Amino acid sequence: MQLKSLRLFMAVVETGSFVAAAERLHTVQSNVTAHIKKLEAELGVQLIDRQGRARSTSAGRALARHAERILTAHDEAVTLFRGDETPRGRLRIGAMETTMALRLPPLLADFHAQHPEVDISLQAGPTADLVTGLVEGDLDCAFVAGRIEHRRFHQLKAFSERLVLVASEPLAVMPAPETLLASPFLAFRQGCSYRQRIELLLASQGVSATRLFEFGSLDAILGGVAAGMGFAILPSATVEAHRHRFDIHALELPASIAEVDTYFAAPPRDTWTPALSCFAETLREAVAMPEP
Repeated sequence: MQLKSLRLFMAVVETGSFVAAAERLHTVQSNVTAHIKKLEAELGVQLIDRQGRARSTSAGRALARHAERILTAHDEAVTLFRGDETPRGRLRIGAMETTMALRLPPLLADFHAQHPEVDISLQAGPTADLVTGLVEGDLDCAFVAGRIEHRRFHQLKAFSERLVLVASEPLAVMPAPETLLASPFLAFRQGCSYRQRIELLLASQGVSATRLFEFGSLDAILGGVAAGMGFAILPSATVEAHRHRFDIHALELPASIAEVDTYFAAPPRDTWTPALSCFAETLREAVAMPEP
């Protein structure tokens, strides 16, 4: 297998399009198609389902896991032996949905402006999944809720959030226990640390259980709350940023429930690629700067 073929294959997997993959790697669609067919012939399997949006088959997903490691190792080796200080290759960043929606864009924009040769790959997920991604080597770094109890990780407090109770109607005081018991809470899937805050809030109000609806995106949660489906617990900054899009209202929570820090977590520093080192430095500079 040629590295070029694997790189083109990964571009198709990530963009879901032969055309977009060609544009990303500055080639023509026919070249992308030829390399994918060559890989399929070489391996004797179909890697891409070409019906509608280009999607990975089960064999394609299996190859993608290996291809990503091969390409990353190649790019790291090239950077190392070139002896230059310009970081290249891919940087795989994981983050919670709320962090990715609000906190990361300006940080990524600064990093890309300084290091345009680095390809950035983002993966959203709950904290538990992000920690698993770090442990298994599928992520280079991640932004998670709270400090990880794992000695091998290098960690840096990146952002401080204040969680609020989100509702479809203005709230002057905390809803009565009967209301909390009868109203569902909308949250991200299992593994999201904010779900633990829902349990803490309910326990503090004497509510032992409530219905919990799982949603896969921030917009879905905000839209559901605005439509009157139930409550949610989200960072205040996130709620404020989306008030113009959703008719939602927020109530402050006790500090013991509301205050949560977002940490940047990565493997030990002696394993970092030049790209990860530069990204961590960009983050440190951003954290040290006062907000305008």
